[in-house]
Amino acid sequence: MNKSNNQNLLRPSLFAKRAIDIDVSFEFFPPKTDKMEETLWKSIRKLENLNPSMVSVTYGAGGGTRERTHSTVSRILKETTLTPAAHLTCVGATKEEVDEVARAYYEAGVRHIVALRGDMPTIDQAYQPHNRGYENAADLVAGLKKIGDFDISVAAYPETHPDSADVVSDIDNLKRKIDAGADRAITQYFFDVDVYFRFMDKVLAAGIDVPIVPGIMPVTNFKMAKNFSERCGTSVPSWLENLFEGLDDNPDIRRHVASMVTAEQCLRLYEGGVKNYHFYTLNRSELTYTICHILGIRPQGGDQ
Repeated sequence: MNKSNNQNLLRPSLFAKRAIDIDVSFEFFPPKTDKMEETLWKSIRKLENLNPSMVSVTYGAGGGTRERTHSTVSRILKETTLTPAAHLTCVGATKEEVDEVARAYYEAGVRHIVALRGDMPTIDQAYQPHNRGYENAADLVAGLKKIGDFDISVAAYPETHPDSADVVSDIDNLKRKIDAGADRAITQYFFDVDVYFRFMDKVLAAGIDVPIVPGIMPVTNFKMAKNFSERCGTSVPSWLENLFEGLDDNPDIRRHVASMVTAEQCLRLYEGGVKNYHFYTLNRSELTYTICHILGIRPQGGDQ
């Protein structure tokens, strides 16, 4: 056995050192049917035991899920111990209409907002602000700060937003959102941890010093994830495609692969000093719960 092999044997496992001081948050989307609502609430109750810092509820393209988002956020606030964060977008609404929603949240006790530009209701439709609405996310953040002392998260794009001209303009846009009063940014999901670290080098060089929380999306349906990634500008490494090759009809194996890949991604981020993670749960708890367990996040007082 050569020297190189000996060194590899002596290298500690990625799982050998237990991660500490990790903070997680979870994202859900409002359900469309009774069955979907049942699945969502089972997931919320399961993940509630992990004591996340907050849970966010998305807002459909063009504001299409406004009432369902509000209903889900309100129920989380009233029936759980969780801290809900409501998504708000600029699309398809006047400033007065958005402000009305924000005031309703504030009066109900919701203090966390995820402020986004948003997408148009038609796929690939070019963004067009309402002629009496907020122009962009930075404008929305500034407006929310006038309404109340919200804790505001905004979006960040490690691989650049599809509508941005280049990386520099994308970072400039992020800085405008932070300067307007945002408290943190949550990234679009990514698969290669080096993408995040290279992005952070640019963020810090631009003088942005708020937390940039990596968005983590466990993948079980690779084809669907690849199609969505192409639309949102997320690169899909060949090694990930190789891992899921031949598993189209094996959902159980896909889940095992997904938990392994995502846990490793989080631990490599942890090795680089990252201790906050935002999980896109897709309204299901199993994968996210498994990954959190591997990271050392356990229910207080035992599992339920």
